[in-house]
Amino acid sequence: MQHLKGEQVYLRALEMSDLDFLYTLENNTDLWEISGTITPYSKQVLRLYLENAYKDIYEVKQLRLCVCSANGTVIGLIDLFDFDPKNKRAGLGIVILNEEERNKGVGFDAVSVLCSYAFSTLGLHQVYANVLEDNLASIHLFKKIGFKQIGVKKDWILSGGNFKNEILFQKFNTCI
Repeated sequence: MQHLKGEQVYLRALEMSDLDFLYTLENNTDLWEISGTITPYSKQVLRLYLENAYKDIYEVKQLRLCVCSANGTVIGLIDLFDFDPKNKRAGLGIVILNEEERNKGVGFDAVSVLCSYAFSTLGLHQVYANVLEDNLASIHLFKKIGFKQIGVKKDWILSGGNFKNEILFQKFNTCI
C-alpha cells in the first residue's frame, strides 16, 4: 500500500517492525476502555496478527494503518472497522499513543487523510465514530473535521464500576 500523506503525518500499512509499538499500545490498560480489551495480548498473538495484516479490507472488514510523523516515527494507529461495502459505511477509530503528540493537529490530519481515502478510493457513503462523552479532545476533533453528532448511547460502556455514555458521530461523503 502506498503512503497516504497529510500535512503533518502519513498513514502506512502495518509492518512486522511495528510489533513492539503494537504490543505497547494493545497492552496499555488506559486504552482498554475504548478498545473493549479486557486481557493483555502476547507478542506471539500480535505477531500472528501482523502476519495476516496484509489481507484486503473486503475480506477482513477492517483496515488498520500506522500514523507516522514526518520523520517516519510511528505515533499511533487509525482504523476503519465494521466495513460494510453493501451499505457503503465503516467505523473509524484513532489513537495517538504519546500524550506529547496529542493536540497538535496530527489526529486531525490522520482522520482527514483516512476519510478522504474512504470516500474517494473505497467509495463509502459515510464514516462513523463512537466517542465516550468525557473524551472532550476526540469530540472536538470529530466535530472540527465535520462529523455530526447524531445520537447518544446511554450507559454504553462499563468502566471502573460506572457506566458511561457514548456519542455517535457520522460524516457523509458529499462528493457522491
